[in-house]
Amino acid sequence: MSTATELKNHLADQLKQDHLAGYSRQKLMALTEQHGSPLFIIDEDRIEAQYKSLTRALPAVKMRYAIKALPEPHVLRKLHAMGCGFDIATQGEIDLMKRCDIDATNAIHTHPIKKDTDIKAALDFGCRFFVVDNIAEIDKFIPYKEEAALLIRVNFRNQDAVVDLSRKFGCLLTRVPDLVTHAQHCGIEVVGLSFHVGSQVPSPSAHINAIEMSADLMINMPQVNWQILDIGGGFPIEYNGPVMSIEDFCQPINEALSALPPEIDLLAEPGRFIAGPSAIQLLSVVGKAQRGARTWYYLDDGVYGVLSGQIYDHAKYPIKTLKPYGLNETLYPSVLAGPTCDSIDVIDEDTALPDLQIGDVMVATQVGAYTMSSATEFNLYFKPKSLWLKSTDLS
Repeated sequence: MSTATELKNHLADQLKQDHLAGYSRQKLMALTEQHGSPLFIIDEDRIEAQYKSLTRALPAVKMRYAIKALPEPHVLRKLHAMGCGFDIATQGEIDLMKRCDIDATNAIHTHPIKKDTDIKAALDFGCRFFVVDNIAEIDKFIPYKEEAALLIRVNFRNQDAVVDLSRKFGCLLTRVPDLVTHAQHCGIEVVGLSFHVGSQVPSPSAHINAIEMSADLMINMPQVNWQILDIGGGFPIEYNGPVMSIEDFCQPINEALSALPPEIDLLAEPGRFIAGPSAIQLLSVVGKAQRGARTWYYLDDGVYGVLSGQIYDHAKYPIKTLKPYGLNETLYPSVLAGPTCDSIDVIDEDTALPDLQIGDVMVATQVGAYTMSSATEFNLYFKPKSLWLKSTDLS
């Protein structure tokens, strides 16, 4: 038997096997039959595995989960139980922490722009550390100078990131001394620096550069009682292609961090890395039409729902049929569309699929981050039902 034939047979066996993304196709179908679709499923064990893999890769760094990625009570309670702290940015996120009986002990308020009511709410909650990036924002803390301590967010532009978060926030590194001087003149304590080199970063080079430049600045400003360096997030996950392993990604980051004084607390704000791989969505085919050379399949959720990250987060999620098929099965040019009346609600303009029928189920993976949190109810399609399950319930 030729190597090519063996490979083809092996791939065919993989397609036909009773597992998809590590989960039992039969169990996923049973969940669809029980709960209907669309159905958003969060895997508790994968949340734990992602968190543990990141803490192992960055052993000196304390994690502050970015609640905005997946603001789900089960997720917060699970991470809190494992010792994770939280990155909060709004009163809504504070209210969610309160509902989860989580206090502000390991919380940091990272939104560089805040209303006075936001500051009061965070202080009342018990949060002491706040991020700023300009003089106007520092001035907001004059009434609270006895209660709050500030981190200055520095702008490190990174065109290689899928989302360049420094476009909107952060000051130039050269502006930090002026901001520190102004804060000290106002009697406000500055205790640290923060940065975020962007989301879904392909390599650690931007982190390393930002860490090294931040460390140099701290060393050259001994008049400040530096206590914290927050290195943000950006740790990549796989969507439709390979990325660096988290161990390889973080190894040079650890080397850069080792140059900082040991008394500096190191923080990170992971969101996508923890939440993204931890959820899947089950969707059903609710319509089918032949339009030109392509078959259009209409699903019961789309870019206005859980797949909203395709619009807001520059992500494209792997979507496969729950029904297995072999390599010899004919695939047809196809389009996947969402259910709403808006023509922008198209999930994939050009994909190859077997002949599907109304009622067939599809599975979108890697959908935990910035999906349910940005989903709308446009056309009054309600957000999908959410389940919190263990891997044993799915595999």
